[in-house]
Amino acid sequence: MNTYLVTGGAGFIGSNFVKYVLKKHPNTHLVILDNLTYAGNLGTIKDDLTNPKVTFIKGNISNPRVVKEIFEKHPIDFVVNFAAESHVDRSIENPQLFLKTNILGTQNLLDTAKKSWTTGKDESGYPIYRKGVKFLQVSTDEVYGSLGETGYFTETTPLDPRSPYSASKAAADMIVTAYAETYKMPVNITRCSNNYGPYHFPEKLIPLIIKNILEKKKLPVYGDGSNVRDWLYVEDHCKAIDSVLLHGRTGEVYNIGGHNEKKNIDIVKIIITTIKRLMEENPGYKSALKENNDSQQDNLEWITDDYLITFVKDRLGHDHRYAIDPTKITNELGWYPETKFEDGIVKTIRWYLENQDWVEKVTSGNYRKYYRQMYGNR
Repeated sequence: MNTYLVTGGAGFIGSNFVKYVLKKHPNTHLVILDNLTYAGNLGTIKDDLTNPKVTFIKGNISNPRVVKEIFEKHPIDFVVNFAAESHVDRSIENPQLFLKTNILGTQNLLDTAKKSWTTGKDESGYPIYRKGVKFLQVSTDEVYGSLGETGYFTETTPLDPRSPYSASKAAADMIVTAYAETYKMPVNITRCSNNYGPYHFPEKLIPLIIKNILEKKKLPVYGDGSNVRDWLYVEDHCKAIDSVLLHGRTGEVYNIGGHNEKKNIDIVKIIITTIKRLMEENPGYKSALKENNDSQQDNLEWITDDYLITFVKDRLGHDHRYAIDPTKITNELGWYPETKFEDGIVKTIRWYLENQDWVEKVTSGNYRKYYRQMYGNR
């Protein structure tokens, strides 16, 4: 039975990975480490915590004592590092926080894992590691910088980060690579495109747009909305990580993309159209509209592009286009994105319409203050 340390396991992708692993590998023991910042919510994994094979620990990956105690108490085989400050806008406001968590936190995990897994040294003085262990760093396509109208990021694309967030993730990737080269540590790095799906904190584009529509708020779109992103359904991402962890070649980087390039403005328009259609087909979904919209619940004519969309000042250093080529992981591990965006976005919107209690719990307090700061009173 493998024991996983899943950092950031109460966050968006981490919590979906926890649910996926428990379903796919029911005999696995999961140790979840999460600092429960604004984007980490115990309510997201509350049902999983009833599983006797799941252990939850509140703590920061940057804390040497916390991480050391985990390795002392549990026979960790795999570290899957999702824990990160991850929002570009927040990194522009407070870069130092991203450097501390994303770089120093990753290094702390690596160092503790190396010490715990080392069983001796070979003739050249390199550590000998316990059989079957691996450290997997979950990274992002943003470390590659920005693309023009054509072309794709591959695993050999030079790193060219443009924001404090992407720079901190690129630095973390380089630290992971350094441990692999210097200490022969068994590692993998995965770099994914934009994820979407259930349990996504509503500061990111898709859940923010859904939430604002339900509250009859304007939909803030940066610049002219022409920025392009490649969208990956979160469960497909979890399958890819699981495949790399168990079958990926040690030391390799694997790009994970969705083959779903869309302009931001087109994403917003698709969400508007889909929410209106779902409410027309299933009037019960109108109950997700907030109280101040009661008078509008029977009249959905206001759910239109012209009424809802508002363009806001572009983000500083906003990358134009990201697009990932996942050929390597497809050829080596047989993984491919199974969920078409047209299907995944409907599944995602249905989940939010049916889980408004979760949204309310995670968006109270500090989130509202942050939203006003970033977008004003729109």
